[in-house]
Amino acid sequence: MVANFERHFMDPDAYLAWEATQPIRHEYLDGEVYAMTGGTLPHNDLAVNLTVALRSLLRGTGCKVRMADAKVQLDGGKSYVYPDVVVSCDGRDRAATDAIRSPVLIIEILSPGTESYDRGDKFKRYRRLSSLREYILVDSTQISVDRYYLNDSGDWTLTSYPAVDWDSTEDWGAIAVDLSSLGFQVTLGQLYEDVVLPSREESQQPTA
Repeated sequence: MVANFERHFMDPDAYLAWEATQPIRHEYLDGEVYAMTGGTLPHNDLAVNLTVALRSLLRGTGCKVRMADAKVQLDGGKSYVYPDVVVSCDGRDRAATDAIRSPVLIIEILSPGTESYDRGDKFKRYRRLSSLREYILVDSTQISVDRYYLNDSGDWTLTSYPAVDWDSTEDWGAIAVDLSSLGFQVTLGQLYEDVVLPSREESQQPTA
């Protein structure tokens, strides 16, 4: 999801109190409030698949997966954003009611309107979280995943799972995506199960 241009200004405490009463979600960045737009059905299906797969893998580990309405606090409370899927293994986050503060894994689902934000400014803000070890970008228009992992040297390394050609007969479903921050793997087949991607023609249509 991406914020639109309906903007408001308020302090963090006022934002949290106001946001709790709103029918739609808003992100909060350095005093500015941005209304969130809706996502596509493939976007929603991918978020559901990820959440279901992670919940099963995390059962009994002490880690918890959340999606959609779970805010993450950034910059010491100066900003709040909504990832598509987030996992925290911090006990304080398990009991939190307003926002997650120590995520270990964040997943964003890309669409043409959100990709530059998710790869750019949003990831820059996420990297300031001392707890974060892994950031994964899942494409909602084609079978493609980018995985950023914080290695032992303190550098973010990228592993890409290349887009499958529209006409390919390759058994892409068995390709495993590492979730090293959690010690698990998920397959592309699990991520894209029952997800109806746009046709080649639809994907090439210019966006407004």
